[in-house]
Amino acid sequence: MAQALGWPTWSAMAPAIVLGLTALLLLVVDSIRPDSTNRPLLAGISTAGALVAGGLAAWFIVAGTGENPISLYDGALVVDTMSLFFALIFASVTALVCVASYDYLKGHAYQAEYYTLVIFAATGMTLMASANSLATVFVSIELSSLPSFALVAFLKKNRGSVEAGLKYFLIGALSSAIFAYGISLVYAVTGHLQLDLVAANLGGADLASVLGVGVLMVLGGFAFKTASVPFHFWAPEAYEGAPAPISAFLSSASKAAGFAVAFRVFTTAFPIADVASTLDWVLAFQILAVVTMTLGNFAAATQDTVKRMLAYSSIGHAGYALIGLAALTVDGGATNDFVMGGAMMHLLVYGFMNTGAFLFIALVEYWDVGRTFEDYNGLATRAPMACVAMTAFMFSLAGLPPFAGFFSKYVLFAGAVRAGFWWLAAVGAINSALSLYYYSRVVKAMWIEEPTGEFNIRSTPTGLYVAVLVAAVATVLLLPAFGLVADTAINAAATLFA
Repeated sequence: MAQALGWPTWSAMAPAIVLGLTALLLLVVDSIRPDSTNRPLLAGISTAGALVAGGLAAWFIVAGTGENPISLYDGALVVDTMSLFFALIFASVTALVCVASYDYLKGHAYQAEYYTLVIFAATGMTLMASANSLATVFVSIELSSLPSFALVAFLKKNRGSVEAGLKYFLIGALSSAIFAYGISLVYAVTGHLQLDLVAANLGGADLASVLGVGVLMVLGGFAFKTASVPFHFWAPEAYEGAPAPISAFLSSASKAAGFAVAFRVFTTAFPIADVASTLDWVLAFQILAVVTMTLGNFAAATQDTVKRMLAYSSIGHAGYALIGLAALTVDGGATNDFVMGGAMMHLLVYGFMNTGAFLFIALVEYWDVGRTFEDYNGLATRAPMACVAMTAFMFSLAGLPPFAGFFSKYVLFAGAVRAGFWWLAAVGAINSALSLYYYSRVVKAMWIEEPTGEFNIRSTPTGLYVAVLVAAVATVLLLPAFGLVADTAINAAATLFA
């Protein structure tokens, strides 16, 4: 599209550029009025930047910009349908979080810094989706992670928030070290950092030794970003201690960013056809997927607080998305496109339904309702519209028809069956059935149980309500648009195997 309009090639990175400029504009506003608490201005700038970035990504997808990948900066970045697809996810989640934060930040200091960090993190995520070099991957991950550490600890007077931020930082530092060392081993063997050049120089490599260790370390770095086992320990602590909008941001956008870069790195730098006989990373992802979805769902079923339940639930959903890599085969062809497209589609649906669920938690926290399932008893009598939205989120996350989560899981599991990994789909289906138990606990508490006390709901926070309802509407609208979304996701996956 950019080239057809006579724009310079670098304009294909417009979504990331817009987000970066938005963050710089917020810094300018903060430098002019350091103690500004002008919430409409700050939230408006942030939301507008995210919407423009998402609009550009959608426009480029419709115009076919990514069908012929655009290589930038000597191959360090690439713009294709996949990168634009994920940019749309990041921008959508960021816009919802910024709108919801309008009310959540009422009375808090450092509001400009908050929005700036959110937009900078979103910029890093967008760059992760386009990263085509291990060096660019590392830099973009850090650009995404460093603001996230600060955002988790944003509630400086809340001991849980500060403790969660510290744990997140320490585990993040460890995973970054492992990831960087893995990159160094890959470079030592292949002599390149650019993904396609790494693949071109795998022929004479001793895949069973040095490169194998390097690839496993790289995999560990992605496991941290996606909150997959064994680097999942930070997620429950960070999500519970962070401001609820940030929990939504990290569990949806940050997770999708981790998968975006993992999909590109492993399919481009370590193609199955070249390494399957000596370095079976697909087997590693199969083990990771089964363990992650099982641990996440069983842990979620034992939680007493809704926010922590959603945190472990997000780990389970990381396991589902891992099927996109765990069900790839050497001669997969269209089947590989289908299963990875299913994972991308699930991440898009998950972005709306999971973000909406965490923003509902933010709404409940705003009302000081409580944190446990029992605190939600009878809430529907006072906030029926919000509870209808939360019910849709819960049933969609559980994968019940006719909600969008059912269709995305169906395509994902069907892809695994088509690839011959029926047992992987069976494990996913069993875990989805288990998840219905703890998701239905929230619905039962809101609609069936009698209130345990009086709800002190005196106001309707506009931003939070709008964000929750928009997420619910988007989740519902994905149903009639499911065919279009599925085709776009599969086409995006196909660009990786072209």
